Amino acid sequence: MKTGILKEALIKGGADMGKTGISAEEKAWLDTYDINQYDRPSVAADMAVFSIMGLASHTEGNGTVRKADYRKDPEKGLKLLLIRRASFPCRDCWALPGGFGRREESTKETAYRELYEETGVKDAYLQPFDIFSETGRDPRGWIISHAFLTLIDGEKYQIRGGSDAWEAQWFCIQVERQEQERRVEAQSAEISSMYTMKLICRERDALKLTAQVKERKQFVGYHEKTTYEIVEPGGLAFDHAIIILRAFLHLQGQVERGGKMVFDLMPEEFTLSELQKAYEAVLGRTLLTANFRRKISDFVTETEHIVEGAGHRPARLFRRNLHAFYDADGGGLSRQP
Repeated sequence: MKTGILKEALIKGGADMGKTGISAEEKAWLDTYDINQYDRPSVAADMAVFSIMGLASHTEGNGTVRKADYRKDPEKGLKLLLIRRASFPCRDCWALPGGFGRREESTKETAYRELYEETGVKDAYLQPFDIFSETGRDPRGWIISHAFLTLIDGEKYQIRGGSDAWEAQWFCIQVERQEQERRVEAQSAEISSMYTMKLICRERDALKLTAQVKERKQFVGYHEKTTYEIVEPGGLAFDHAIIILRAFLHLQGQVERGGKMVFDLMPEEFTLSELQKAYEAVLGRTLLTANFRRKISDFVTETEHIVEGAGHRPARLFRRNLHAFYDADGGGLSRQP
């Protein structure tokens, strides 16, 4: 194949831009162009799917299970969706949903298709956050992965395995950072940190995965270069420990800067307390209620509905203020049409 889809796309693109399309000279050049003269990678999409979901029970240090307190709102936390691979390579390891792109697809279309095939989720917030192309990241060969931060209201879906996945499960995620070395000089600096990620699936006999990733930041002339190394994969496939860490840090950074993406972790209607707890679950710290409600007041609209639960006063339900989300500051939704 010398031109194929490439030629057709260029001709169509030229026709879309003007009546004359591409020139006869360029068409002649395309007829002699051989795309196989260059090595080509396989292109894949991987999705780090996060949700805020209920924690039905809590396991104490002595192994006993403490039931949720009916007088309080149900405890919720940040969870990550993983699949258990059904085929080689990395069979039986846990991985992010994902797969290879097809000729007629964009990488985002690949992400939507693979997410549905492997988990049954049809609609999600998708945001590309990084590209992973390091050599040796996949034993099958040269594979470049476009990674997407994916947010859903996980309690809306009955997650299922499919395609090349034995099963799909939600894992509570906890990330701890420990700085190991810091060297600062006049024109350069280097900071090394160890991240420990604990992934716990309470619905599957308290299955626990623990991965460690070393982060190395180098600053030369004020320019930053960051590299990551897997120290302990912890049962995760390929380089997915790095992808998960990068996705988590990206999500935290977006929310720290006031990102409205947290709303895509929420149901259509929610209490302000539930929304605050979602922000806290992502950030890993408690927020002052008065300050939080002042900052998000423009992004919510009060409904006529209230929620009543045993042990606490009725609470007003809110929904997102769509006018604020479609402002020109880039806060619009990013759902599949």
